[in-house]
Amino acid sequence: MLHHVELYAADLDSAIEFYEWFLGELGYERYQRWESGQSWKLGPTYLVVVEAPDEYRDNDFHRRTPGLNHLAFHAESRAHVDELTRQLRERGVTILYEDAHPYAGGDDHYAVYFEGPERLKLEVVAPS
Repeated sequence: MLHHVELYAADLDSAIEFYEWFLGELGYERYQRWESGQSWKLGPTYLVVVEAPDEYRDNDFHRRTPGLNHLAFHAESRAHVDELTRQLRERGVTILYEDAHPYAGGDDHYAVYFEGPERLKLEVVAPS
């Protein structure tokens, strides 16, 4: 089981605003908060967003370079994926693989893929 994930953000306020909404929709609750970051927890796993140091803020991240590609989260149901997709579109979030949505991962993989803060690919997957 995953213990935690830590993400660095160039725009901390925007990242916290997004993850506060998104993780709240998935059942996470605020866990810790300090001047340069915040975390949310669900069960034993938590996600941390921290302000990136100034000297690293201009580095471009892309999910196709070596390193982290994306984070995938569990949805409660297909209806939950659909509702999150609707809310993401309302927020102007970029939905990835729009032409194959919601089956971009294959015929038995019902999910929404989108770009979160710092262009990190995020995914929410319905149970099989």
